[in-house]
Amino acid sequence: MDEFARVLRAWRDRVQPEHVGLPPGTGRRARGLRREELAMLAGVSVDYIVRLEQGRSTNPSAQLLGALARALRLTDDERDHLYRVGGVAVPTPAALPRHVGPGVQRIVDRLGDVPVSVYSAAHDLLLWNPLWAALLGDPSTLSGFRRNLVWRVFTDEGGAPVVTHTAAGEDEFRADLVADLRSAMGRYPDDAPLQDLVNQLLAQSDEFAARWAQAHVALHRSSRKTVHTRTVGDITVDCDVLGAPGSGDLRIVVYTVVPGSADAEKLDLLRVAGLQDLMRHRPVPTDTSSGRDPMNRPEAAR
Repeated sequence: MDEFARVLRAWRDRVQPEHVGLPPGTGRRARGLRREELAMLAGVSVDYIVRLEQGRSTNPSAQLLGALARALRLTDDERDHLYRVGGVAVPTPAALPRHVGPGVQRIVDRLGDVPVSVYSAAHDLLLWNPLWAALLGDPSTLSGFRRNLVWRVFTDEGGAPVVTHTAAGEDEFRADLVADLRSAMGRYPDDAPLQDLVNQLLAQSDEFAARWAQAHVALHRSSRKTVHTRTVGDITVDCDVLGAPGSGDLRIVVYTVVPGSADAEKLDLLRVAGLQDLMRHRPVPTDTSSGRDPMNRPEAAR
């Protein structure tokens, strides 16, 4: 067994299901996560995990390794080792941070009463809690550019809007997204995925191109919006974007409602009914390729 297979198996064995929001179940023989549980978290097939652990699958992509690192809750040093033994260049300080460390993951775990997610500075969704998925729709079916909030907002790939603002709020939201992305380009000019995203947006969206030409620079920090849910109807939420402590440029996005309001009652109902519905309809991963980054699963809802 090669080093990649050894560390993958060892790190899978040490992660308990309750550490990643999964029920422990009964009759478990695995010391940590089952292969199917890791496959679900990383968004690949169980067969692909088996082939990785047996050394029968080589040349995994950086996207897949990033997804495995997040699913296994690796530290930065452990993630770097996984990249090295996987034959992939370790992300440099010039690269836009996309790794969610265990500390930030624990913060998301503890905030189970409110919808919470973690985004990169490029607006890729990296992590979310179950209530986020129940409110906005399970993002695990999304891949490629569809995992990016800016792409979904400006190319209309999200279909009918899950979230709406007032007219003034919508204009400000769109302006802030473009300005925030330009700010990220200034901080990470050599990040190839970020450059590709911007180039594709300029080619695909006239509105994005027009706003980009204004050269506005800013950070998106807060807004009020209405989320349209199938289960409990419309919920008005306040969205706050917080810097993730000790994690470079990651952002923790938190949705809250006014205590005692009708929106609070709907969120309480969604916490039960929505999560049950989410578990019934959760897709089974079938992707066996290494080119998909399943833990970057955004909904165009922020």
